[in-house]
Formats: sequence, C-alpha cells, structure tokens
Amino acid sequence: MELEIVVMGFLVGGLVGLTGVGGAALLTPVLMLIGISPSVAVATDLFYNSVTKLFGSIQHIRQRTIDLTLTKYLAIGSVPSAIGAVLLVQAYPPLAAHQDAIMKHALGVVLIIVALATIVKQFFTKLGSNRWQDMPTESKKGLTIAVGAALGFVVGLTSIGSGSLFALAMIYLYRLKAAQLVGTDILHAFLLVTAAGSIHAIYGNIDYLLAANLLVGSVPGVVLGSRLSAKVPGRPLRTVMATLILISGLKLL
Repeated sequence: MELEIVVMGFLVGGLVGLTGVGGAALLTPVLMLIGISPSVAVATDLFYNSVTKLFGSIQHIRQRTIDLTLTKYLAIGSVPSAIGAVLLVQAYPPLAAHQDAIMKHALGVVLIIVALATIVKQFFTKLGSNRWQDMPTESKKGLTIAVGAALGFVVGLTSIGSGSLFALAMIYLYRLKAAQLVGTDILHAFLLVTAAGSIHAIYGNIDYLLAANLLVGSVPGVVLGSRLSAKVPGRPLRTVMATLILISGLKLL
C-alpha cells in the first residue's frame, strides 16, 4: 500500500462526493502529473470507475431509480463505440505507435469540454422543457443510440465523460426525475467503462495495484464528501473544480 496514492484517492473521492464532478476528469490528469503514462492512466481509471460504478448501480437497481430503456439504447451505441476507440489506438499500427501522444491531446480537448459542460450543467436545470424532452424515448431511439456512440468513443479514448457528458445529454434530451437521472447515468457508465476497461485489460494496460490503492482512499473519501455536501455550497465549489479541470486540459494540449 502506497500512502501517497491512498491519500490522493481520498482527496479525489472527497471532491467527487462534495461536487458531483466526475472522478475521471479529476483523477486521470493527476495520474499523468505524477508520471503515469496516458495509456496506463486511462486504462487504470476505467477499471477504477468500473468498480465504483458497480456498487452505485446495485444500489440504484434496488431503489428502482433507473430508466432501463434509456440505458439500453445508450449502451447499444456507446459500448461498441468505446471498444472500437480502444482497439483503434491499440491495434491499428499507425495509431498504436503514437497512442500516448494521441491520448494526451485527446484528454486535453475532452477535459476542456467537460469543464465547460460542468459549468453549463449548473444552469441547464433551470431551463424550460424543449421538444426533445417531450418526445417518448422510443421515438428517439436512433438519436439515443447516436449520442451513445459519439460520447462512447470519447470515453473509450480518454476514460472521461461517462458521467458528466452523458448526464448533460440526458438533462437536455430526456425528461427524468433527479434520482432517475443519477441512477440511469451510473448504470450506463458502469456498462460503458467496464467494456472499455476489459479491452485495455487484454492489452495489459491496467495497473491493478495502483487502482487498489486509489480505491482504498476514494471509498471513504466519497462517503465523507457526500455527507459534507449538504453543508458546503455546491455551485461555487463546482465552478472552482471546473476551472481546475479547464486548466489541466489546456496544459495537455
């Protein structure tokens, strides 16, 4: 057990619990900052997220706070797309030779998008309904699969966006209760990151010891952060976190 990694996991978990900002957007750039290669950072983060999302999914399944139809259509698009993104940079020789550089720059772009999305998301809930929200999910099957495919490719390449970007899309396109939004987002994210992480595992990119140390710290961190979230003003803290993520993204470009 490495105390520094455990502490880092605790801090990241605490911030996730406090702000709801995606752990991958915080963790992946930090792993790269301490010298972890982009491919290992992305793969390890996907595995780490898979474990954490599993427990959240089980809880939401018990609570029946998941839109299974929406989850199914999103996964139909996102899972194959994420797998394709991983295979593209791992198995296609012209890209595989430069995979770390590709992942680093892709991370920079996606972190900037996630930072802006995090800020926008704080104001989206105040907007009125639109024609997309008023349509039944079955009528948006093609659109839902397409959204899943587009964002799934991003997650497969960078490990980032399984929560933040998909949550923003669901807020805008679907009419869900708050608990349903969270539950659907978590279950779909579990399916997505598990699929992408499994391909990385085949190529030996996951540092399981690193992930275990992060989990030891992050689990109590998330619990503590979640308990404190009711006492800490969320919007200013989320804005600060989004600014830090934005700076991280710019540095990676």
